[in-house]
Amino acid sequence: MPQSTPDKKDVLIVGGGPIGLACGLACQKHNLSFSIIEKGVLVNSIYHYPRNMRFFSTSDKLEIGGIPFISAQPKPNRDEALAYYGRIGLMLKDQLYLYEHVRSISGEDKNYCITTDKTEHFGRKIIIATGFYDLPKMLDVPGESLDKVSHYFSEGHPYAFKKTIVVGASNSAVDAALEIYRKGGAVTMVVRGPSIGDRVKYWVKPDIENRIAEGSIKAHFNSEIERISQDSVLVNTPDGPVTIENDFVLALTGYRPNLKFLTDMGVNFQDGETQKPEYNAETMETNCPGLYLAGVICGGTQTHLWFIENSRIHADQIIHDILGD
Repeated sequence: MPQSTPDKKDVLIVGGGPIGLACGLACQKHNLSFSIIEKGVLVNSIYHYPRNMRFFSTSDKLEIGGIPFISAQPKPNRDEALAYYGRIGLMLKDQLYLYEHVRSISGEDKNYCITTDKTEHFGRKIIIATGFYDLPKMLDVPGESLDKVSHYFSEGHPYAFKKTIVVGASNSAVDAALEIYRKGGAVTMVVRGPSIGDRVKYWVKPDIENRIAEGSIKAHFNSEIERISQDSVLVNTPDGPVTIENDFVLALTGYRPNLKFLTDMGVNFQDGETQKPEYNAETMETNCPGLYLAGVICGGTQTHLWFIENSRIHADQIIHDILGD
């Protein structure tokens, strides 16, 4: 590759999550100049996870760059992950550009420009390692804009002794329902499907199913919210419409990546509902020369396909291909 210059980096990395950091470590290891551009805080998605969240993966599966991740329990919690990735951030701090929103990406292979709300970054190659936690899947029902409705859950304390509806049956919805219940809140789950999701953590699934069976947590399956009002929620159930007195609604129905971001750059997509971007599975390069994908964004709308432990290898795949230029 041509020799780096101060105003043009070898690699520009969009996304300061674990996979973006892994790409930075791989660049550092092979003496490639790089910048990591992140619109929020370091590992922004993990920072916004529920405070008491525990990972499904063990700590060794969350390691990046060969740097050991030691946790008190085999499966680390959010705070331990923030501390671990924070230490890695210290190693890369001179290449980190936090709180910068990418406005556009222009140029071509070996001559790219990323324009943010603060400045311009120039680079020969680009890696897109953005996550999916910033765009919630909306219910698209009247009343969703009320202050009582949230698409994120931090902790159970604000919902203590209040009536809360939790929409969804994924890990985030189940964790929220259980924590609010144990803080003294009255919880009703509204689930579109017939049961709790199969991908719910195996040590949590029996807990939520038992709480529902005993009536401690109410649940309406095969049901959907039709309208949200200030003091109630109208739910369509198999037995007909039901009006539920309500203080808060947590619509934890999942999140989606910013795929328009890729479309605007000219990345091709597969047909169908998955909206999976096209890329070379060996090199992670898209149809746009010099533009690579890493992490969860590779799955399109199927955000459950890629996570830290099975996408951290993308960093080495990409850097190997760049060095082979």
